[in-house]
Amino acid sequence: MRIEVLVPQLPESVSDANLISWHSKAGDPVAKDQPLLDLETDKVVLEVPAPASGTLLEIRRSQGDVVASGDLLAVIETLSDDPLTTRPSETLNSDARAASSSSAAALEPPVSPAVRRLLTEHQLSPRDIPIEGRISKQDVLQFIERRLKEAEPKEMKELPPPPLTPSLPPAVGERRVPMTRIRARIAQRMVESQKTTATLTTFNEVNLEKVFSLRQKHRARFESMHGVKLGLMSFFVKASVEALKRFPIINASLDGQDIVYHDSYDIGIAVTTERGLVVPVLKEADHLGFAEIERAINDYSLRGRDGKLHFEELTGGTFTITNGGIFGSMLSTPILNPPQSAILGMHAIKERAVVEDGQIVIRPIIYLALSYDHRIIDGRDAVSFLFTIKELLEDPSRLLLNL
Repeated sequence: MRIEVLVPQLPESVSDANLISWHSKAGDPVAKDQPLLDLETDKVVLEVPAPASGTLLEIRRSQGDVVASGDLLAVIETLSDDPLTTRPSETLNSDARAASSSSAAALEPPVSPAVRRLLTEHQLSPRDIPIEGRISKQDVLQFIERRLKEAEPKEMKELPPPPLTPSLPPAVGERRVPMTRIRARIAQRMVESQKTTATLTTFNEVNLEKVFSLRQKHRARFESMHGVKLGLMSFFVKASVEALKRFPIINASLDGQDIVYHDSYDIGIAVTTERGLVVPVLKEADHLGFAEIERAINDYSLRGRDGKLHFEELTGGTFTITNGGIFGSMLSTPILNPPQSAILGMHAIKERAVVEDGQIVIRPIIYLALSYDHRIIDGRDAVSFLFTIKELLEDPSRLLLNL
């Protein structure tokens, strides 16, 4: 029986997708739920699984094609279910092939779309990589490098290095690579943000000494009780939510001539991936505890890098936090994520000399930046909002006592 493989239903906000890679070739055996191909939208990468076990009979769309919901991608020839039309020997052979395919799929460790493309380019299988558990892109690159060194002729290895002689510099060239859908969408939104908002940024510095002390005191027990490390981001999310409650205009958005106040606190957390920046959203963050926030952020980061985030997890944010400090950024002016009206930028934490009670002491200091849409947010509210975050972080007991 022939089964058609169709483009899954895309969300209303996404009209089409790019076919970026096939995991199998025409004629290959496939197992049910085995990833067949990857589709890239302007938000996430989708893996399209095989709807049934059998043989990939036809491939109707090629890499780079633009497809829409319901488009035909491929045809799978499944095993016949009619015992009258199948001879016993054929049934046994078919069952053996299906069992072998299913067994191979079961033994094959899961890999991200980026890793699978790298494996395909070098004609490798995940089972070729001698790594237990999840395989990273670095694991594959190291395996390829080792294989190339092992394949190098012994005579070549033993040759002395050539004498140093003047050589001409290599010719300067260029490479033209089309933007991915996600990168093109990021570019479009950033230009729209700059053109359609009156963005202003205010700064402040925060002494994280008490946050560090609190984490150091309770981190071991916290991890043993909740199974997740107590990071810094949960403190910033908690402080942001409390500050948003006190200054609702920061959590609002502009719709035409109307200001829309949001009663929910849905905090976007910027995550860097190989394809660009994505912003999964912590829905109703005001109802989440520290452990739930840390667990959700860890999950978003892992699935974001593997292209496994769902559409609904990337929409509906009312405020965003971005952390350039993990890359060493000292100061920046974050760009708004429309239709949101404000975004908090975190930066590198550095030990600095500060004055406390007339004494110079060394403390962990972070610079914070709040970019906001000056069309609806006044400077007083923006500065007061950021100062509230500073107060809450410099005395984290306020987060527990709502002070």
